[in-house]
Amino acid sequence: MSDIAVSVILPAYNAANFISQTIESVLKQTFTDFELLIIDDGSTDNTLEIANEYALSDRRIKVLSQVNQGVSATRNHGVRLAKGNLIAFLDADDIWFTDKLAAHIEHLADNPNLAVSFARVEFMSLEGNPTGQVSTSRLINLRPEDFLYENPTTTMSNPIARAEVFKQIGGFAEDMSYSEDLEWLFRVMCHNRKDKSPWQIEGIDRILLYYRASPSGLSASLYRMEAGWDLLIDRAKEYAPTLVKQHYSLARAIHLRYLARRAFRLDLPPKVGLDFINRAIASDWQIFLREPHRTLLTLLATYGRYLLSFFKGKKRSQG
Repeated sequence: MSDIAVSVILPAYNAANFISQTIESVLKQTFTDFELLIIDDGSTDNTLEIANEYALSDRRIKVLSQVNQGVSATRNHGVRLAKGNLIAFLDADDIWFTDKLAAHIEHLADNPNLAVSFARVEFMSLEGNPTGQVSTSRLINLRPEDFLYENPTTTMSNPIARAEVFKQIGGFAEDMSYSEDLEWLFRVMCHNRKDKSPWQIEGIDRILLYYRASPSGLSASLYRMEAGWDLLIDRAKEYAPTLVKQHYSLARAIHLRYLARRAFRLDLPPKVGLDFINRAIASDWQIFLREPHRTLLTLLATYGRYLLSFFKGKKRSQG
């Protein structure tokens, strides 16, 4: 049995602008029995130098460096080295609240069937300013198929898992760079504990994390996200074929609608959002029944922007 309660795994790649804030949020935890494994994934800025400076001042911090391998391989490397009974992940630009670890440890201690504990997330701007926008995903009574429709945890900086879960079902798919967290969470929900009782994933109705908005606004990023979700489905078919078959068309519709909404928020060319929402409806019209308000708003916003752009372009050509 390890004498360390929690291993915090922090993958870092060219994170010099934010990593100090992230490390400080770990060091300020009210629960102090942890190790912090910072794994530099081949950064070309001074991320590694900053991490090493922190390691000199706190023996709980261990810094490793590797040739760039991607976030999934980096997290798996951390899991293999971890000595804690619980494993937490933290991206190098997010910030934990000071009672983050304490809250999850209590939650897991009270629920022996709980594989993963998570909480609500507040989004912050790239500059680090809280936006007031908070994740609204379901927290309790989660079923495996819920992880096909959405990501209740929002980001891997959120969940804390029992180390024994990784020993039982393995780590993250290293050839996936999008939806790799969802694939792992779905896999957890599809497997039972060694005593045959089902693993559970459950959230705490508290905000315990600031999640920094991604600076990427490229259309290509959204299409890579779609490709990542498709790969998640391919993997899920291997161990839950019946479940995937039952939920695929509607889950795909909801994912495509999410990408349409994201395209609108990022102010991408109107045809991008239009492509996603059209294919969402084509995948399963029942998306209007499942979440009519959100679907209709996305449809109106996407088509409204497209028509506005069309008439503006027409007016310019006539002028």
